[in-house]
Amino acid sequence: MTDSKRAGKRERLAGAAVRVLHEQGVEKTTLADIARAADVPVGNVYYYFKTKDQLIEAAIDSHARELESLIVALEPLATPQERLKALLRGWVEQRDLTARHGCPTGSLASELDKRGDGLDRAVAGVMARLLDWAEGQFAAMGRDDARELAVALLAAYQGAALLTNTFRDPGLMEAEGRRLERWIDTLA
Repeated sequence: MTDSKRAGKRERLAGAAVRVLHEQGVEKTTLADIARAADVPVGNVYYYFKTKDQLIEAAIDSHARELESLIVALEPLATPQERLKALLRGWVEQRDLTARHGCPTGSLASELDKRGDGLDRAVAGVMARLLDWAEGQFAAMGRDDARELAVALLAAYQGAALLTNTFRDPGLMEAEGRRLERWIDTLA
């Protein structure tokens, strides 16, 4: 098998892990579930990932790469307010998925926190990267309280994601997104 085919199958498995872990949760997900979602024979999974935890690590890495891609895509926007509001709009666009399964990264972080095997720290790194980026945007707005504002933004989103999922109501995320956009405007 060529290196590109190997890398493609590995990436398919990691992408499937992100989706299946989000939809089913860590404890209910099996390697067979992920193999099925990736359209890879279950026996081949062990060639790329020896354990379920290695697949979870790959999913966390995938979340980190997606976040970095998002940050790169937001950077060309002219102002930090525009970048923050574009981030919010992205969250709101995912409202139906959030209503069904919660925030992909936040849900994973909450589940992994209960295990105490160190994977919780890995997913915390993804959340920390987002927090640091948001802090940088608020700092670029000239705010001395940039860290507090970044925490407030992420806390508001995670709270809205939890309520959106709990009540299966995408409208909650939409309403909170509008409120947060107005809030950002008041901070400029």
